[in-house]
Amino acid sequence: MKKIDLACIIDDDPIFIFGAKRMMQLSDFCNSFLVFNHGEDAINHLRPIMEEDSTKALPDVILLDLNMPVMDGWQFLDEFIKIKTSKEITIYIVSSSIDPVDFEKSQKYSQVKNFVIKPISEDKIKFIMNDLTSG
Repeated sequence: MKKIDLACIIDDDPIFIFGAKRMMQLSDFCNSFLVFNHGEDAINHLRPIMEEDSTKALPDVILLDLNMPVMDGWQFLDEFIKIKTSKEITIYIVSSSIDPVDFEKSQKYSQVKNFVIKPISEDKIKFIMNDLTSG
């Protein structure tokens, strides 16, 4: 299985971030991480890189929380989809929400590959790895 170069975590929970990074390291998931505590920081960082179409500094995958301060996951997605880039960036919603409405809403975004319920685990990271390579 091919290792991802750059993974991005957008979440305001430091415990989740620590756990996700640790699970990714144990699973040999990626070479490096970008971490943002809310959607606004993430979009402000990613937008200029995407607009100049510099694929080297863009993540291959984003793990996106829905409930965050400043700019939540839905607001991030609404801004993210407006930006044109040649690199395919796959987004996984990783949320504690079990509301079917959130799952259904996530399916309306073509960039969202899947919805993963917290807490994160090594098995869930392996699921994402397999899901990414399955097309």
